[in-house]
Amino acid sequence: MRSLLILVALISLAFTDKPAYLIYNQQLKASSYEELLRKASEADIVLFGELHNNSIDHWLQLELTKDLYKQKKEKLILGAEMFESDNQIVLDEYLQNRITSQQLTAEAKVWNNYQTDYKPLVDFAQEKKIPFIATNIPRRYASIVAKRGTDELKQLSPEAQQHIAPQPIPFDLTLPGYAELIKMGGIHGSGSSISAENMAKAQAIKDATMSHFILKHWKKGQTFLHFNGSYHSQNFEGIYWYLKKANPALKIVTIATTEEANIEEPKDAKPELANFIITVPETMTKTH
Repeated sequence: MRSLLILVALISLAFTDKPAYLIYNQQLKASSYEELLRKASEADIVLFGELHNNSIDHWLQLELTKDLYKQKKEKLILGAEMFESDNQIVLDEYLQNRITSQQLTAEAKVWNNYQTDYKPLVDFAQEKKIPFIATNIPRRYASIVAKRGTDELKQLSPEAQQHIAPQPIPFDLTLPGYAELIKMGGIHGSGSSISAENMAKAQAIKDATMSHFILKHWKKGQTFLHFNGSYHSQNFEGIYWYLKKANPALKIVTIATTEEANIEEPKDAKPELANFIITVPETMTKTH
C-alpha cells in the first residue's frame, strides 16, 4: 500500500512540477543533462551557446564545467567569447593568483554581468588550475571591419594582428546566419554608415578569431569547453564552420538555447539548431 501511495505521489509531481528547463537532441527529441555530459566528455570541442542574460544557461555552464572536470581533470580547457584576446595576459595573471579580482575587472574589458555570470567560471578555473582562454577579437578591430571593411586590418601592426585570426580570413556570407544580417541591411544615420556586408563580416571575423584561438590552445586528447552567444554556433555555423574548415576531423558538440512560452512544445527550438538544445521558460529570471 505504501509503495502505491509513493507511486501516486510521484505521478502527481510529474504533472504539477514546473521544470526550469528541458533538453532536446538534434532531432528535437527529449534528451537529458546526463546525455549532454556524456557526449561533451567525448568531444574535442564543446560550443556552449548561451543567451547572455539567461540564468539557467549560466548555472548549467558552471555545472557542466564542474562535471567535466571530474572526468577530464588536466585535459579540460576553458575559453570564452566574453574575454578579448588582448586580455589574455591579465586573465592568466589572475588565474595564477598574481593579481586580485578587482585588478582583473579594472584592467580587462569584462562584461557588465561578469560578477554574476562569468566570475564563477573563472574562479573555478583558478581554483582547479584550468587554462582559460580569451578567444574573442578585440572589439576595436571588429569595429574597424564594420565601419571600413577587412582591408583596413592589413594596416595594423604585426603585434595587433596577433590578436586576430590570420589573414586572409575566409568569408562565406551565404551562410544563413550571415545572410540574415545582410538581409536586415546596414546601419545609417547619426554620422555613421555601416554596410550590410561589413556588418556581416564583423560578425564573421569574431567567429574566425574565436575558432583560431580555440585551435591554437587545444591539443588532441583534451576537451575545450567554450562559452559563446548562441548565435555564434547555432545551426552549425559561425565558430563551428571555421573550426571544421580548419580541421574537418574535429569532434564538436554544439549547445544552443531558446526561450519558449511552453518548453514542452517549443517553437523557436528547431531540428538541426544544435546537437543539444536547452529550452527555458521565457519568464525565467534574467541575470541583468
